[in-house]
Amino acid sequence: MTTTASAPAETTRPRSVRPRIGHRWYVSADRLVFGPVTQPRWARPALFALLGATALLYLWNLTVSGWGNEYYAAAAQAGARSWRALLFGAHDAGNAITVDKPPASLWLMGLSGRLFGFGEWSVLVPQALLGVGSVALLHATVRRWGGPGAGLLAGAALAATPVAALMFRYDNPDALLTFVLIAAAYCTVRAVDTDGTDGTRWWSGSTGWLVLAGVGIGFGFLTKMLQALLVVPGLGLAFLVAAAGGFWSRVGKLVTACVALIVASGWYVLLVEWWPAADRPYIGGSTNNSLWELAIGYNGLGRLLGGRGNPGGQSGAPPAGAQMGGAFGGDIGITRLFRDLMATEVSWLLPAALIGLLAGLWATARAPRTDRTRAALILWGGWLAGTGLVFSYMSGVIHPYYTVALAPGVAALAALSVTRLWQRRQRFAARAILAVLACVTGIWAFVLLNRTPEWLPWLRWAIVVGSCAAAVGLLLGTRRSRALAVVAAAVGLIAGLAGTTAYAVVTASAPHSGGIPSSGPRGDGMTGGPPPGGAPAAGGRRAGMPDPADTPIAGQRMSRDAIPGVPGPARPGPGGHPGIEPNAELEAMLSASDRRWAAATVGSFGASGLELRSGASVMAIGGFSGRDDAPTLEEFRAAVAAGDIGYFVTVGHAGPRPPRPDGDTEKTAGQQIAEWVSARYAARQIGTATVYDLAASAS
Repeated sequence: MTTTASAPAETTRPRSVRPRIGHRWYVSADRLVFGPVTQPRWARPALFALLGATALLYLWNLTVSGWGNEYYAAAAQAGARSWRALLFGAHDAGNAITVDKPPASLWLMGLSGRLFGFGEWSVLVPQALLGVGSVALLHATVRRWGGPGAGLLAGAALAATPVAALMFRYDNPDALLTFVLIAAAYCTVRAVDTDGTDGTRWWSGSTGWLVLAGVGIGFGFLTKMLQALLVVPGLGLAFLVAAAGGFWSRVGKLVTACVALIVASGWYVLLVEWWPAADRPYIGGSTNNSLWELAIGYNGLGRLLGGRGNPGGQSGAPPAGAQMGGAFGGDIGITRLFRDLMATEVSWLLPAALIGLLAGLWATARAPRTDRTRAALILWGGWLAGTGLVFSYMSGVIHPYYTVALAPGVAALAALSVTRLWQRRQRFAARAILAVLACVTGIWAFVLLNRTPEWLPWLRWAIVVGSCAAAVGLLLGTRRSRALAVVAAAVGLIAGLAGTTAYAVVTASAPHSGGIPSSGPRGDGMTGGPPPGGAPAAGGRRAGMPDPADTPIAGQRMSRDAIPGVPGPARPGPGGHPGIEPNAELEAMLSASDRRWAAATVGSFGASGLELRSGASVMAIGGFSGRDDAPTLEEFRAAVAAGDIGYFVTVGHAGPRPPRPDGDTEKTAGQQIAEWVSARYAARQIGTATVYDLAASAS
């Protein structure tokens, strides 16, 4: 029988003898506050302090960013008004078209709006709570194999990661994705720790925990599709290597988990595919109104291969990042995570995590198969390698904030490495590696902070000096100078976390808007669209086109002229809303409308803001970018004839547009509709918007 290696244990706390007072509640309260006797007495209060600080960071002044990404906020508003819109993730309550992501994150925001009343706070508070939950789950996961110290350090590192502070206060889907993937990792750890013989039912053993892990990843698929699968190799390999039982028994349990994953994600795909297309919204971003095609095409191969993977894309299309700069990932390559915006989002502890991973695998090379330290390194190393390599080499659209999916792996590896080396500090090799980690982390923080030299210029110098001093102290620390080693370790931890924490705090205190938010003192002003002169999207109808995350941002917004096929030179107004400027008269007209769609406009840039400001349903013709063929001209004319649409709104002229720069002469449905409206209805100018009353007689 295989012997399971015990998890690295920290010294259990001594329990003082307490008088018998005969009250069961006293024992329960003591356990609640200080935890079980197997943990140090400081562990549970320290966890409460960590979660309290995390909640303060993520919830304080939560609405400073307003609606955040208006594209998803508008869809959440639609879900708060219409159950069908909530089910399918429609962008509007009239159910014309969905967002181009699955709807799981919208379910949370829509239900929050129904429960608390729809507003900025109800949209963003689920994200903040997911952040606190992610820190708690990561702590629990790392603690099981690394001890309470490692768990606390991992949770603190995740909470202080700038991209985490950004996305757990924003309404993009990444917050939910991160949470469910950490939950899947926790269930995998529990599965490894359970030998399957402690109960008579399969769900009480390791198989049940693996099924739950599969369900978590399946729910991640319903949040951001194939990105959720990037952690599967690491989780599966950790169980295959370290779990108890025979090899084929472990393989069989993993197969069961894969079946659970398919069921947990596939039910919704089948629901959408089998639902009559006429009775549900069009699947935004797809080419044939299919959620499966969206997953494999635009959100699958299109992300990995760029123009080569998108339907209709050109085989020679360069990577999106190379065309559009750091906000779209920059140049591909193994160093991508250390360059441009991705570096300041997530890489503060990445060098330490990688060095610790290699050192840990070397040190545990001859350990028993079930060794928990090596299992943890395999799990989190696989998480980091699988996600990091794909992010580094994918040629399609990628944005720096995607790296929040890397943050748990980086935090866990860094925490496990530091605590394991500290426990072996009597050996010079362990102290030497700790010294290297301190120096590398401090120097890399100096490099990252030096990118914004005008912000807290003293901080980078304090960090590098503190890190180098800690390295020297760790090298000199021995049994005879324990105090020196402890002080050096404390200084090293403070210096190592100072840079990332400062970036996280300034990120949480600043407003963010649009689809490509970024962290740090410069915030969204560091991101933008294509270079001046705007290289057009390469290839076919969706090649290189932005997803919701490509929405123009504050400070450097992309004009609608840069998006081929979208009528009207929509530009941001003084209120910072892209597409159509805030206008009280126009919004009052839409609010008073009793039509299924109070208005229609091409693309989501203007429709999202109009929906949120008026509270009315606004049809985003063509979906996010205005290039989906939904609705077609015939469908739009039928809706107008049925009295379903009140107004057509655009900015500038809605008539024929000049040829597209990419040479494609085929008109989009949005262009055809705009030309049909301008030819038949009289235009009225309301502020900067051109409004056509579709209820009036055609001219």
